[in-house]
Amino acid sequence: MTDPQPRIINVLLVEDDPGDVLMTREAFDDYLHNRLDVVTDGADALAYLRKEGQYADMPRPDLILLDLNLPKRDGREVLQEVKDDPDLRHIPVIVLTTSQAEEDVLRSYQLHANAYVTKPVDFEGFIEAIKQIDHFFVSVVQLPGKP
Repeated sequence: MTDPQPRIINVLLVEDDPGDVLMTREAFDDYLHNRLDVVTDGADALAYLRKEGQYADMPRPDLILLDLNLPKRDGREVLQEVKDDPDLRHIPVIVLTTSQAEEDVLRSYQLHANAYVTKPVDFEGFIEAIKQIDHFFVSVVQLPGKP
């Protein structure tokens, strides 16, 4: 008996650090089978999620990986707007950031983040963290269907 084909999900990475974007793309290209789209600031993240302008034809993500420290609109603002919007709040948001500050962790959960992950600084650790997030949200939990 063969394993069923893995479910493919759409992931939106909201990240302004080119090195972290590159490592995440490598993890997706080498180990994961999901679609990855990237925006580099909070304003573009909200435009993408609302299908505005150049993002009108983009798929609604099944999962958002969100950095906190972003230009234009920071990750906390993006998180709050996503969770306040009835059309978006069902999308799981994983805060993926360098901050280990307790106030950032607490504030993220107060804003209804689904998880808070501190980015490992080494390449192997970073790749492993991305793989574990993917495994959990693709293989372990059931995500809501498309509205």
